[in-house]
Order: sequence, then structure tokens, then C-alpha cells
Amino acid sequence: MGQLDAGERSVVELFQRVAPSVAFIQTSVVKSTSPLSMRGEVTPSGSGSGFVWDTEGHVVTNYHVIQQAQKATVTGLGTGDAASMAAYDATLVGAEPEKDIAVLKVRAPASVLEPIEVGSSSELLVGQSVLAIGNPFGLDHTLTKGIVSAVGREVQGVAGRPIKGCVQTDAAINPGNSGGPLLDAKGRLIGVNTAIYSPSGASAGIGFAIPVDSVRRIVNQLIRYGRMLRPSMGISVADDQMTRGLAMRLGAPLDGVLVMEAPPNSPGADAGLVGCMRKNGQLYLGDLITRVNGTPVKTVEDLLTLVEETEIGSSVVLTVHRSADAKNEETLTVKTVDRSQLARS
Repeated sequence: MGQLDAGERSVVELFQRVAPSVAFIQTSVVKSTSPLSMRGEVTPSGSGSGFVWDTEGHVVTNYHVIQQAQKATVTGLGTGDAASMAAYDATLVGAEPEKDIAVLKVRAPASVLEPIEVGSSSELLVGQSVLAIGNPFGLDHTLTKGIVSAVGREVQGVAGRPIKGCVQTDAAINPGNSGGPLLDAKGRLIGVNTAIYSPSGASAGIGFAIPVDSVRRIVNQLIRYGRMLRPSMGISVADDQMTRGLAMRLGAPLDGVLVMEAPPNSPGADAGLVGCMRKNGQLYLGDLITRVNGTPVKTVEDLLTLVEETEIGSSVVLTVHRSADAKNEETLTVKTVDRSQLARS
């Protein structure tokens, strides 16, 4: 690599280090050979990418990659031709359709299970470099490079509900790259590539990834419980970028999570939480949550992680700054409920 400059060598080394952790996922269904036959024929139904999460054999991908599958196989793991061509049957551990995340498990030798280093998405900045690695055709790994084009984007999910807080990038993400990792310049996972915006279906410079802070929380629950548990306070909060923008305009720190709305009869409202309000064209800030059960919260994911780690029906102690004023600190106790109950009410 003597002919490469320092920046090129860094990208090449990153790709060589991370590519063995990125898998090709082939899905199939069983179809009857004829209406009168009892025999079935295995037919390929789709494919995508995924990546190794831990040394236990958990592989993360998009839910839409395996949504219609009756069988899934994983290839492309490890280094060397023999290792990368080996195919492993995968079982579904759990899925979260609303966030387009699924976790598979393979029984593969420890030598080919190289987990990707997990980073953070809360401090991503527009303009920073990102790389997308995929295994779209099962032949070899691919690498594309770009920047963070925007943060906090909303993308329509496969389950019909929007996925909020997505990372937008101009790194080329073609359909076969779905489920692959989006990495920062140090090779740390910052998102899971999930969608492109293109009438033709080919990459047109607008790709989206589910932020890793959300992915970490979802994957850990799917591995532990096989499903997502959703304790909720029934409130809506401002995303991190919006809170930072408000802080800049006000010229004052907002170190916490800002409550946007606490609907009547929700657990949050019953506990006394107050959301933001606009009156006569002026915005009045709501409560700023700074601690959950004594643990500081700086980002929305901090809040969600701490709340969703509690048992449904348990009490959560919040430290809040009333009207986002640090001089007016109070403690409130909120009893969580299952989020699905709120959706039905």
C-alpha cells in the first residue's frame, strides 16, 4: 500500500478489518411443486446484508430482509475463501418491525464471529465521513463512502409507521445492502442501512440508516426476551437536534430531554409532567427531564433506555427542571404502562 496516501490507507485498513463481520443473508420459501403434490420446493425469496453483533452468533439485519422468509442462510463471515463461502442456517431470535430490525442466530465457529465495534449516534454531525459495507450478492463485500447528509430524518417503515431519528447519507446504498452497517471513520457502527429514496430503486445519493443508539436498545431486548418490551410514560419528547437548536437560540444550556407533550390521562400527565406550549406566537418550554432514577440523561436514547429497562407497571423517579429552568428543579414519580395499551386507548 506504499502508493496510497494516509487517508486511503486508513479506509483500506478499515474495510479489511470490518468486512469479515458483514454477512450475506439469503432467504427462501417452500412452494408446492404442483397442487396435488405433497412435496415442496425451496425457492429463493430475497437477500440482504447483516453483521455480527457478538461472539454468541447473533447477526443483525433489517426485518424486511427476512420478513417473508421460511428459511435463512448466512454466508460471507470470516476471512479466507473457505470461511467466507461457508453457509450457516440461521434461526430468528426476534424482530422489531416498527424499527425494521431483526436478530438471527447462527451456529458458526468462534473463528468467524468477529463482532463490529459499536459506536454512538447521538453526537453525529452533518458533514462527517461515513462508510457503508454490504454483501449484496453473496459474491464479495462492497464498500461505499460518503458523509452524513442530515440527522433526525423520518422514514416510512416496513410496518407502516415512520421510523424517526434516522441518519441520512449520500453513501451509495443499493437494495442488497439493506441490513448492513453504516460506520464512522474509525470503523464503529453508527447505524443500520435500511432504505434508499429512489424512484428507480437504485442508489441516488439519498440513503437512510437506523441510528445505532436505537439499534443497541432493540437488539439487547430481542436477544434477552425475544421481543420488544415497551414500558412508557405516555409522553412525547423533542429529538436531540431540536433541543440543541433551542438551546442555541436561547443562549442557555438544555442538558436533558425536553417534554413536548403530556396528553391528558397519560401516566406522565397524571404525575404532573407538562409539555411545551405555544401561546400568542411564543413558545413556552415544558419540563426538562435531567435524571431517571438518579441517573443523568443527556439524550432521548438515554431516557428511552432507562425507562424501557424498568418493569411495566413500576415507578420511575424523574428529576425535572420545570419550564426548562434549572432554578426550578422538582422530583416526580411516574408509573409506566405498556405502550400498546396507550395505542389502544
